[in-house]
Amino acid sequence: MLLGAGAHLTSYYSARDTIHNYYEQLVIDQLLRSSDRAARDPDFLADATCVALNRLPPRYIRYDVDMTFFLSPTEMDEMTDKVVRAVNDAVQYVEAREEQKRREEETEEIKSAKPKNAKKK
Repeated sequence: MLLGAGAHLTSYYSARDTIHNYYEQLVIDQLLRSSDRAARDPDFLADATCVALNRLPPRYIRYDVDMTFFLSPTEMDEMTDKVVRAVNDAVQYVEAREEQKRREEETEEIKSAKPKNAKKK
């Protein structure tokens, strides 16, 4: 009984290493094609990837060839269109959030720069 205790962990890690969401690589590839910033800013790439993936249905597989074998060309085109839309929306969302955060920080800086006991006329 004790001799086989580690075997379950090995199979767990093996399965964990081979299972992935098919959309992950499609999203990253599309981001790198469509956004110059994604190629030079790993934080932006990661944030936009997460946002895009959360807008797509999960498609968990073990091997990419399984997905391409079982999907028709029409289904592949539909998936590609979904990825393009999700990536475009994600880039806009992340950039808008960054801009909002920048404006909020500027506002806080302006507020903190004002003297607290300034006399009003």
